[in-house]
Amino acid sequence: MSKLLLYLRTDTFRKNLIGAMIALALLFLGVYFGLQWYTKHGVSIEVPQVKGLHIDDAIQTLEKADLEYSIDYVYQMDAKPGLVMEQDPDPKSQVKTGRTIYLTIITETPPEVAFPDIIDKTFIEASAILRNQSLKIADTVYVADIARDVVLDVKFGGQPLKAGRPIPKGSQITLVLGNGQGADDIEVPNLIGLSLPEARFALSGVGLSLGNITYSGVITDSLSSTIVFQQPDTTAGFVSMGSAVNVTLAN
Repeated sequence: MSKLLLYLRTDTFRKNLIGAMIALALLFLGVYFGLQWYTKHGVSIEVPQVKGLHIDDAIQTLEKADLEYSIDYVYQMDAKPGLVMEQDPDPKSQVKTGRTIYLTIITETPPEVAFPDIIDKTFIEASAILRNQSLKIADTVYVADIARDVVLDVKFGGQPLKAGRPIPKGSQITLVLGNGQGADDIEVPNLIGLSLPEARFALSGVGLSLGNITYSGVITDSLSSTIVFQQPDTTAGFVSMGSAVNVTLAN
């Protein structure tokens, strides 16, 4: 024990102790300033505004600012493909150089959806279903069928479209609807102003017949008399094939 105490009092110990303390201090300072340099303590840059830019311009802007970037994709109808929709961190945020900026851009390829079953649905029901699937109605075509405004067929690109087939979101389709009239229904022609032979010819041409013939007033010249009234008239719309149209003639 006495030898240890004697050693602690020697110049050699004091020199070794001072040297160790100096080395420890230098190590601490080296680590401290090294971390300051590595993390660029107190040095930050402002995040540039890239939201609203095309991705090519956004990348060029971030690279000039010594920032990294990560890209995620989202599809949005009627939006320009390649447009930056979101950025994180927000513009004017203070970050260190090399920080990753997360970008969300519009993709050019829309995702696909399975086409829903809308056959035998009313036009209103089908419209709601298609809207929920981000699909659009390009046109409607009416055909003779007693089911009025009911979907009878669907076409995409001029071809029949079956339920379950994958199609891109935003696609435009054509609905084939019933007009509420049977296949044998005929639109009533306008006979007013026609002579009797002309009316008979017009009716036979569309599959209708001439019914009761009445006269208004005194007929002095049957050849010059024309139809002044008909039943049913054009407001009736459609009648069954073979139906008779009653007429009234006058000079």
